[in-house]
Amino acid sequence: MPASVPPPPPAYAEPVPPPGVILPTSGAAHRLRVALLMAGSCLPILGAVLIAPVLPKMQDHFADVPGAGALVPMALTVPALALGLLAPFAGVIVDRLGRKRLLIVATVLYAIFGTAPLWLESLGAIVASRALVGITEAAIMTCCTTLIGDYYSGRVRDRYLALQTMCASASATAFFVIGGAAGSAGWRTPFWIYAVSLLIAPLMAIVLPKPTAATGAAAEDGESTVAPKRSFPFRQLAGICGLTVFGALVFYTVPVEMSYLLDDLGVTATSVIGLATAIASAATVAGAITFAKLRGAPGPRLPLVFALCAAGLAVMWLADSAPLLIVGAVLNCLGTGLLLPSLLTIAMSRLDFADRGRGTGLWTASFFIGQFICPLVLIAVESALGTLAAAVGLLGLASAVVAAGLFLTARRSAAAVAPLSQ
Repeated sequence: MPASVPPPPPAYAEPVPPPGVILPTSGAAHRLRVALLMAGSCLPILGAVLIAPVLPKMQDHFADVPGAGALVPMALTVPALALGLLAPFAGVIVDRLGRKRLLIVATVLYAIFGTAPLWLESLGAIVASRALVGITEAAIMTCCTTLIGDYYSGRVRDRYLALQTMCASASATAFFVIGGAAGSAGWRTPFWIYAVSLLIAPLMAIVLPKPTAATGAAAEDGESTVAPKRSFPFRQLAGICGLTVFGALVFYTVPVEMSYLLDDLGVTATSVIGLATAIASAATVAGAITFAKLRGAPGPRLPLVFALCAAGLAVMWLADSAPLLIVGAVLNCLGTGLLLPSLLTIAMSRLDFADRGRGTGLWTASFFIGQFICPLVLIAVESALGTLAAAVGLLGLASAVVAAGLFLTARRSAAAVAPLSQ
């Protein structure tokens, strides 16, 4: 009796790779898939920096509104807070409802909530719409990172996680410039740029395959794409998430505080401040490129990476001139360019397909909580020590302590394993 031939799927069905099929890592479809995931990963960065240049104009527009001095800056920071608080819940939804479906819905809502200030007149309503933007950012960032883990594995996955860091760092500088240029036409104008996600969402729906437990690139190191079912690894992720909160503090110190440190040294020209920040941002990209080219597991390198960050912060603390401050910032940013993909890669290696969304959500929450509290921590330490440079120096000392702790932990682990291997 001849085997029955299954009917072809309907035209509207999502492209689902059959079990065992490995997604290609070359070709036009692959490049478009990667480009969409990187573009989606940049949307939360756009939300974080795009309107920064127009905050003074917003402040002037709402000068008569009670509490405007606090509410206007919140329009910039509340998306990061919402993202940090809600990313774990987004991760749970990702695992239950599916990565692709949630990503497309969130990308469309991102445009709706992001452009809302174009017609909202109430400052309170604008801040509320920004909080809604943060919710969609939590879903977008979690979905994009989870899909990278779903589609790829081994060194291929490591390379694209590093690329994600590179794109985020480079886009932050680009969005700041775009926001400033658009803001010259009025403080509301930059909000039109949020509509770009309406161009991305349809492409995501067409191009991105629906992931399954069998989807993924073959690992170069023999990593399996299908793991036996197990409980969620809370204990294994706790340490990485804690390091990620601290790593985000270190990461955002330069972009947040560089202008103030230069001002303390007597440098007030915006062109010089912009150039210094751009050089530091380029160093972050260089660090991420270096990570993509390195072989071996990133865990053993963490002590050296934190030590490099500590050295950069120490130079910034001791700097008595702008060139020396920039050297310190470059050293620190080289380290953070290596640090973030290292932490994310370690977290990904501990997650199965079934819990990858929840784990990625926890990691994303840790990173953006660190971003949100970075200026608050440095302001508190500055008030205690007297200068911002001293606060940066103390953060460098803390980074050195973390590096030493990780080194000693790795030594003890290696000593405990050595007798078992003999």
